[in-house]
Amino acid sequence: MSLLPLALVLVSLVTAVLVFAAGERRQRLRTVLNLGAALLKLGLIVVALLAVRDGATFEWRMPLLPGLDLVLRIDSLTLLFGTLSALLWLLTTIYAIGYLERGEHRARFFGFFSLCVAATMGIATAGNLFTFFVFFELLTLATWPLVVHRGTDDAFAGGRSYLRHTLFGGALFLAGLVWLYSVAGIPDFLPRGGLGSLLEGTEFAQRAIFVLLVAGLGVKAALLPLHGWLPRAMVAPAPVSALLHAVAVVKAGAFGIVRLVYDVYGTERVHALGLGTALAVLASATIVYGSLMALRQADLKRRLAWSTVSQVSYIALGTAIAGPLATIGGLVHLVHQGLMKITLFFCAGIFAETLGIKRVDQLDGVGRIQPVAASAFSVAALGMVGVPPMAGFISKWYLGTGAVAAGQAWVVWVLVASTLLNAAYFLPVLYRIWFAPPPEAWPAPQALPRRARLALVVPAACTALATVLAGLLAGLDWSPLGWVQLIVDREYR
Repeated sequence: MSLLPLALVLVSLVTAVLVFAAGERRQRLRTVLNLGAALLKLGLIVVALLAVRDGATFEWRMPLLPGLDLVLRIDSLTLLFGTLSALLWLLTTIYAIGYLERGEHRARFFGFFSLCVAATMGIATAGNLFTFFVFFELLTLATWPLVVHRGTDDAFAGGRSYLRHTLFGGALFLAGLVWLYSVAGIPDFLPRGGLGSLLEGTEFAQRAIFVLLVAGLGVKAALLPLHGWLPRAMVAPAPVSALLHAVAVVKAGAFGIVRLVYDVYGTERVHALGLGTALAVLASATIVYGSLMALRQADLKRRLAWSTVSQVSYIALGTAIAGPLATIGGLVHLVHQGLMKITLFFCAGIFAETLGIKRVDQLDGVGRIQPVAASAFSVAALGMVGVPPMAGFISKWYLGTGAVAAGQAWVVWVLVASTLLNAAYFLPVLYRIWFAPPPEAWPAPQALPRRARLALVVPAACTALATVLAGLLAGLDWSPLGWVQLIVDREYR
């Protein structure tokens, strides 16, 4: 069972090699490989969930240099991110098969898609910062071909922006990692952190290393002022946008910040150094700025992209506040935001592929011709606003009450402002979808085969349903909230 963490990574890695080898023409084999591997990974996750629930942990370790090991570990926090990745990989694979029904270079797409998932699972199972960095950079290399998949000038411009930002972030992260290694080695991730005792009396080094590491992670997490790549990457196909925003890249940055604060430094050390408040202010500024920018976007995917800039920072905000309730709010939003945002991008892709709709002002009356996709979009949008009983309400409730309990009531005003702005850029869209008069002539839907239409609509309906159930059933032990409460009770109280 010590090989279980390695198996979670290798499933996607081996799939990528097999998909590349299968080539462009063997579509049926490629589909079987993609779906079979996704189901296998989900099965391994279920095995891990049952074992970790009973207190087990799994670790695979390979020494590289003195004091520098490649470590893969499965713990309760690993499974929060890993379960989300495995579940949404399966649904996104189904969606991508339908989306690319008539596309080109599908073998290349699905090969790099699997590499991206392997890197994401490596990030989830990383047992120290060095291992995290290896997969963090692999994720950059695996996602770039997906961003530029269309091969247009706009796609390559977006890809160049993505590479400039993420490679710069990787360089900052590496600088912090090398500095840390030179003064304290690379400690394993430990609940409540273990770095403070190794760096006692070197407060300047602790602060500087923390800033470098957060800056490196903040590029992928789209924290101000390192967020510029994300809206430009919206030239990518809808399955890639869904992957970037809900599963892989931005979540990797946010998850890294969680690991850094809780499992490397520890919250007590972070706040003793005065870094917690600074991170909370930066996250709050990103939340408000991202929402303000979303208001200005006429393009639907760009509006959703700026929404991601805002919403992902809830995770960093809860991490920075650090009280038990705020920690729950931040960690559970890692899952809730993934479910809601992937639904929104799935639906945006459906509107674009079937009706040619890409702008907000083209959505008038679309609920009458695409009722399932429009309903799924509406559920996710209301969840983002924080309407109960959707998943987003649960996140905001715990963040707000946690901030008050931690003596940082000012955060409540940030959440209020964010909620009002969320309503301002989502509710007019919903009004257009359901209540605005439709155009005199509907655009002729593109002739997609029935299986392709189902492959697009079913994943969106599933994630929309999960958005509702994550809120309605939040009190159950196996809900995202129930699992996060287990993490906090076991590791961080």
